[in-house]
Amino acid sequence: MEFVKTQAAPAAVGPYSQAVVVDGTVYTAGQVGMDPEQGRLVEGGVEAETRRVLANLQAVLEAAGSDLGRVVKTTIYLADIADFQKVNAVYAEAFGDHRPARSTVQAGALPLGARVEIDAVARI
Repeated sequence: MEFVKTQAAPAAVGPYSQAVVVDGTVYTAGQVGMDPEQGRLVEGGVEAETRRVLANLQAVLEAAGSDLGRVVKTTIYLADIADFQKVNAVYAEAFGDHRPARSTVQAGALPLGARVEIDAVARI
């Protein structure tokens, strides 16, 4: 098992890795819309957070030797399921014609007061 760490995405805020690689597959930790340079959530609502989440995921995946185009499964956690369509629109922009399997759930609360968190499983 290889542990992935990059400064291009927020550091883990607990005893876990940004991602791990096992047998050619990357398993990412959940990413929130935190700007890694500022150390805080981006402003601008759930769309801005979702763009930052996806940029953070891309950075972690790249550090592991993968990218969004190799994602096979994502899980989206929303603080409010009413944000589903807004998140979907940004997600569709990022993934284009690539359509990984996906689950979306409403969470009671997310770290740092985030409105969206996404994790991914991808191939190298």
